Amino acid sequence: MHDIFTVMSFTMKDMLKRKSFIISTIIILVLIVVGFNVPNIISSFEGDGISEKILIVDQNDIFEGNLELLKNSDLGYDFIIENDNYEQIKEKIENNDIDSAIIIAKENNDIKMTYVVETVDITTIIPEDIMTSLNSLYTNIQINKLGLTLEQIEAITPNFLTELEQVSDEEAQGDVFVIMLISIVLFYAIYFCAYQVSSSITTEKTSKIIETLVTSTSPRNIVIGKTLGIGLVGLVQLILIVLTAYISAKTFIDPELLNQVLDMSNLTIYLGIITIIYFILGYGTYAFLYALTGSTVSKPEDIQQANAPVAILSMVGFYLSYFTMMNPTSNLNVFASLFPLSSPFCMPFRVMMGLSSPATVLLSIVILIITILVIAKVTIKIYSSAILNYGTKMSFKDILAIYKDKRK
Repeated sequence: MHDIFTVMSFTMKDMLKRKSFIISTIIILVLIVVGFNVPNIISSFEGDGISEKILIVDQNDIFEGNLELLKNSDLGYDFIIENDNYEQIKEKIENNDIDSAIIIAKENNDIKMTYVVETVDITTIIPEDIMTSLNSLYTNIQINKLGLTLEQIEAITPNFLTELEQVSDEEAQGDVFVIMLISIVLFYAIYFCAYQVSSSITTEKTSKIIETLVTSTSPRNIVIGKTLGIGLVGLVQLILIVLTAYISAKTFIDPELLNQVLDMSNLTIYLGIITIIYFILGYGTYAFLYALTGSTVSKPEDIQQANAPVAILSMVGFYLSYFTMMNPTSNLNVFASLFPLSSPFCMPFRVMMGLSSPATVLLSIVILIITILVIAKVTIKIYSSAILNYGTKMSFKDILAIYKDKRK
């Protein structure tokens, strides 16, 4: 056990001293802070508290002087009601007196609305909220002309009540968008941390550091120690990223806007513990797989090719989890939450949505632990034989021969 902690400590110190790790962590944290500040940055350029000035021209008095009512609406625009012609409108836009204009005119039996801006690009759209308000205003004017009673108006404008209901006993609850973000963060954290195991093993074989380690302890302790060391550093990095995102969201984004975009009511301590557990187990599964591929090569340039099968497996696991989130009560989603390659990304989702019982979570964890033990046993045996291999990359046939060798 002491040797495992020694290797783990050495690995952690080596990881924390790497410039690539330090720079990448700083960049991620800076991007998170800047990302949550985007609304504030945009408002600072646009001018905080300054409403968009929109000129509305009713050429044929279609609204019969009632357009002034728009100024009392809470749409967030500064409406200007005038009877300017097109040249005057153009001049006001070019002089920045107004931002845009809406020209309302009668065309045969239709009402034509022309939205005038300085330049039109792919992002230019006619404000839907203004069009809706104008439509409601015109409808009210026509209803008043007809002299309809309140009962008649209610009869022709019924209030439809909509409700979504399913026949399945399982009911998903919570914000799918939030848990998708968590699954994506989990995947990248597990994937890149596990990848470092393969890279670290191959690098040490190239620098001959491994010869010193082998004389000091057993290959089993090296594999376990390096996996634990990189995993702890990755866990610390993940917690740091999540805390930075949480603090940035609470600090820089308006609480009402944050609640509208992200429903965090289902983010409980239990979910946090489950997420950390599945990060550790998911990392263990992929880390030992990458340790296996890393031990089969002796040159850093061969790492990517050797790691390709594991990368494909990780993508299959992630997308199996990700796409079954669209139908969280399906049997395929249940399978994804138990399948060891996808359960680290899927089970936290089911826990948050209230779809997984403690017994199912426990079963999933047991399957993951058994998977880790099996992969670790194979990895340690292959690693013990391939650890001092400085030749060409080992083929699958060579790996299989080593594993079948009873003397190893």
